[in-house]
Amino acid sequence: MEVTKKLQKLSLAALIVSLLPLATLVPVFLKITLPDGVRMIWAICNIAFALTGLLLSVICVKSEESRSAVNIMSTVISVALVLMMLGIVALALVLNFLQ
Repeated sequence: MEVTKKLQKLSLAALIVSLLPLATLVPVFLKITLPDGVRMIWAICNIAFALTGLLLSVICVKSEESRSAVNIMSTVISVALVLMMLGIVALALVLNFLQ
């Protein structure tokens, strides 16, 4: 019983951490331009949050007794963010080699 309660808290934390990189869209919608240093720190935090969310989600989904819609949703969000980041890196590398 105690383990499932811990996994429920962990799954909620995984969902919150998975959604934090989407906070990047707030300045975009408000048309706020951030300085270069802030954008760099924000990008590093987004990468860390996406990877942390993926790790926490996988830990929660791995146990069959703790699988729920929240766990699956946070896993899908985290995987999508990590794949998008890997795609951006791959595109940057390809464009760099083509020039």
